[in-house]
Amino acid sequence: MSKILVIDDQKSIRNTLKEILEYEKNEVVLAENGPEGLELFDNEKFDIVLCDIKMPDMDGIEVLQKLMKKSGDTPVIMISGHGNIDTAVDAIKKGAYDFIEKPLDLNRLLVTIRNAIERKDLVTETKVLRRKVSKTGEMIGESPAIMAVKEMIEKVAPTDARVLITGSNGTGKELVARWLHEKSNRSDQPFVEVNCAAIPSELIESELFGHEKGAFTSAIKQRKGKFEQAHGGTIFLDEIGDMSLAAQAKVLRALQESVISRVGSDKDIKVDVRVLAATNKNLQEEIKAGAFREDLYHRLSVIVVHVPPLSERKEDIPLLTKHFSAQISEELGMAKREFDESAIKALQELSWTGNIREFRNVIERLIILCNSTITDKEVKIYASPKW
Repeated sequence: MSKILVIDDQKSIRNTLKEILEYEKNEVVLAENGPEGLELFDNEKFDIVLCDIKMPDMDGIEVLQKLMKKSGDTPVIMISGHGNIDTAVDAIKKGAYDFIEKPLDLNRLLVTIRNAIERKDLVTETKVLRRKVSKTGEMIGESPAIMAVKEMIEKVAPTDARVLITGSNGTGKELVARWLHEKSNRSDQPFVEVNCAAIPSELIESELFGHEKGAFTSAIKQRKGKFEQAHGGTIFLDEIGDMSLAAQAKVLRALQESVISRVGSDKDIKVDVRVLAATNKNLQEEIKAGAFREDLYHRLSVIVVHVPPLSERKEDIPLLTKHFSAQISEELGMAKREFDESAIKALQELSWTGNIREFRNVIERLIILCNSTITDKEVKIYASPKW
């Protein structure tokens, strides 16, 4: 059963569509104008939207544009008694799935709805498969701290707002970045990750912006940089606090003007990328020390997502243990290990300075070295090995 939102200012049309679509085993919600329809769309989840074009307060094309910004995956079918070819073309260009003229041909309407829902299901299935292939991990936990992060992702992901992700090493900043991309309208475009700390300062500009042949000694051919590779998608600048000031200036220009230039070239190249950045440093302190540009900080920190350390979400350890135990056992081709209550309590008592990364390593070590049921005794022996 599909849930359909009908937005039309004519009561007779609304009621007729409701009667027909409910007869076809659909759930139907009605709105008599654009603002009411948008409010319903924000508060409920719909599989498809039927929207009239000529309406008071807000016309259907404006409603369509706002719906596309909120969720480009939900098919919107435009209906109108005043339509022409130009109107239909304009609606399709702005993201409508189809355009149907009044008086409505009910057979065509039902077939269009069926096709639109099938297409939506295929898009959803494709995203799920892509996520499996990309191995974007789940965000495990139900503690208030991690639920706040999940809620922030849901709110921010559909926008193109820049996000600065902060947190200690091993907390899962990269996972947050991947989910921001996966839940965005750019999810079918590239996600390009750059570890700014792993690239020597003299090569960072070439890595980010590319270079022309002969720009420096080892530049034997032209090369696209990460910003160009991420065109249409998302670039994730991990450990941006370790980037040189010279590279920071070029990144600032890319953010301000959506323009980059390759090393050894004066030619401007337009880029359309969403920028996510992460750091384990206090950038305010880095600014005071003259190691980070304040203007770049303000450009990056439109939204700040802080990923809590494991020490602040120890109530998630039972769920994390279950998740990693099943995952690691499958990866290693070993029988699944059970962690008894004493083992879970012992894990919760540890400090976990290395956060999720350290926690996963410990679970893997316990699975490899211990027998079927793991107790607090094994945790105490193997969780913090003495070297």
